[in-house]
Amino acid sequence: MEMRSGKLPVSTSAHTEFIDITSQVRQAVADSGVRDGICCVYNPHTTAGLTINEGADPAVQSDILGVFKEIVPRNYPYRHQEGNSPSHMMTTLTGSSVTVFIESGKLQLGTWQRIFFCEYDGPRSRKVWWKILQG
Repeated sequence: MEMRSGKLPVSTSAHTEFIDITSQVRQAVADSGVRDGICCVYNPHTTAGLTINEGADPAVQSDILGVFKEIVPRNYPYRHQEGNSPSHMMTTLTGSSVTVFIESGKLQLGTWQRIFFCEYDGPRSRKVWWKILQG
């Protein structure tokens, strides 16, 4: 099984935000030349996540962040003293990786699906790792 891998830079400008990285991942797939396989995207940061969700209406990302802020209390007596414990909790909710099938050289995302980098402790300069496995 042949593998290709790389890193994508992601710059965030707010404390919490979703950044659509679908086009960057699509470009990595196109550049890889893989026709059929799997694309894994991994985030090595503990205060940021990855998710696949609707990308047509930006209100969806805003709603997700709003709900996260409601269910992850800022005033909980966290023991972690850096002050970013809510960011760690939100990261756990979204997870650190996504996997998408590749068929005929294209990511097999649904009509409205996009891949989002989820910033919970920004603004920051981040990196997202990807690996493509040819099937």
